[in-house]
Parts: sequence; structure tokens; C-alpha cells
Amino acid sequence: MISIFYRQGAEIIVSQAETEFASISKNSVLWIDLLSPTGDEKRAVETFLGTEIQSRATAEEIESSSRFSETEHAIFANTNFLSPTGDEMSEDAVSFTIVSDTLATLREIPLRSFTSLQRRILARPAQYDNGWTVFTAIMDQRIDLDADIVELMSKETSQFSKRINQKEDINEDFLLDINQLQENAMMVRENIVDKQRLLTNILKSDRYPDRLEAKLNVLLQDISSLINHTNFNFERLEYLQDTVLGIINLDQNRIMKVFTLISVLLMPATLIASFYGMNVTLPFAEFPLAWLGIVAVMVVVVLAVIYMFRRKELL
Repeated sequence: MISIFYRQGAEIIVSQAETEFASISKNSVLWIDLLSPTGDEKRAVETFLGTEIQSRATAEEIESSSRFSETEHAIFANTNFLSPTGDEMSEDAVSFTIVSDTLATLREIPLRSFTSLQRRILARPAQYDNGWTVFTAIMDQRIDLDADIVELMSKETSQFSKRINQKEDINEDFLLDINQLQENAMMVRENIVDKQRLLTNILKSDRYPDRLEAKLNVLLQDISSLINHTNFNFERLEYLQDTVLGIINLDQNRIMKVFTLISVLLMPATLIASFYGMNVTLPFAEFPLAWLGIVAVMVVVVLAVIYMFRRKELL
């Protein structure tokens, strides 16, 4: 699907047909959004802009250090947008191509930041005069969504901390939940750093409008704050993970202590019983009630061992 946003007087019109390129000028087009485009739609955009648009496969294979590039006529930028899917995070590649003042975006799935921005453009056309302002607005929307994700992970971390304090369901599954949240935190941090690198490269370029420099610097400051928050949340998760492991180890040690204590308590009695269980003549074995005396000796020995353990503060 293709969406072409172009200016017509004071209004911004949106068209969803690539044949519209024949009747509009390049200077009037702000944004061309390609959502899972067909081959004809992609070729029509490339012909209109006079440059090739990177495919999804190309965007995914590019190394993180080469996600931004400039040619004589265009700027190419690639980044990933995160989307929560259950307990995990999924990454979706988005390609940006800026030719003069026209922005072209390529993506494969609907994204909330794009959908909300499209409504805002149509509602307030005066705020968006070219593709650079649209690009800045997309990054602003995305950073806000990343901030929501970081805040949500922080709340989940707080809930985990409360469960640990109340000793609720401290088991292997709980430890795996913390590990999954750690994986999500690392993915979020990598994604935010990727956007930081992208905006830094934009600021190094001499093609963006000077009036957007302050806005781009504010976005970089927001990203730095998110990185610090994510780092703190990750350290907190590591602390919770160590705490859970310590609690599990204490529980296991407590169980082993009980088994060891039972074995030690029964060892003297077992030794006495094993002597009188042998098929040989032993003292007092000929008396009819000798077994009562043997049981009494066993009980006394067990009580003596318990007394000794208590004096040594082992119980």
C-alpha cells in the first residue's frame, strides 16, 4: 500500500495511487509512505524520486554502523521499531529515504507512530511543510513510544521486587520471567542506541533545515535519558535475579539441613539396632523384655544428640 502526502495550497492531500505521481510536482510532495508495497508501487516511487529505495532484506542485513549513508542526491537511514508481542519484543525494520525535501518510508507492518502521525498531518497541515519535519515528527513519536515501553518494564520490575519481598512464587519460573525481562531491556537499549546513532548522523549532515537543529538536539537528550533509565532498570533486574538465586539456594540449603539432621539423629540408634539385629549372642538378648531396654537406649541417644546440637546452636 502506498500513501502520498502532498501539499495543495494550504491543505495536505493524501493519495493511495501511484498513478498520482503524473499529476503532482516533486516539490509539493512531503511524504511517501510504503506499507508492504507491490513491485509497481516501489518502482513508481523510485522513478519519481530518481533514486533506489532500499528493500527490507537490504535494511535488515546492513550493519548497525552503516545504517546511515549519503549520496549526492539522497540520504538513506535505517532503524528498527520495537513492538511488544506478549512477553517478548519484536523488531521491525523501517527505511527512510530523503531526497531534497521529500521523505519516503518503507515498512512491512502497520506501526502506531506512523498511523497517529498521518492523522495529525491531515488535522494540522500548517505544522508540516516538508519531509524533514515529517521525519522529525516520526522520530519524536517513536521515542515517546520507547519511553512508554521503558516505563512499562520499570513497573514490571517493581512488581517483581514486591513479589520477592512478599516471597510469592519464588521458583524457577519466576527466575525465567526476570531473565526474559532482562532480554527485553537489552533489546530496548540496543534499539534506542540505534536511534541515537541515526540522529547524530543526521546532525552531522549539512542537508537538514537549520530550524530543526534544536528539535533534534532535544530528541537526543530524551534518548540519553532513556538510555540511563534502561541501564538503571537492567542493573535492578540483575540485583533481583541475584536475590532470587540467593533465596532459592537458602531454601535448598534448609532442605538439605533437615535431611542431614535426620540422618545424624538416627545414626546412633541405627548403629545400636544393627548390633542387636546380628545373629550372635549379645548382652541382655536372652531377657524377654530386653527390646524395651534397647529402645530406651536408642531414645536416650537421640535425645543426647539433640541436646548436643542445641548447645552448639545447630538447631
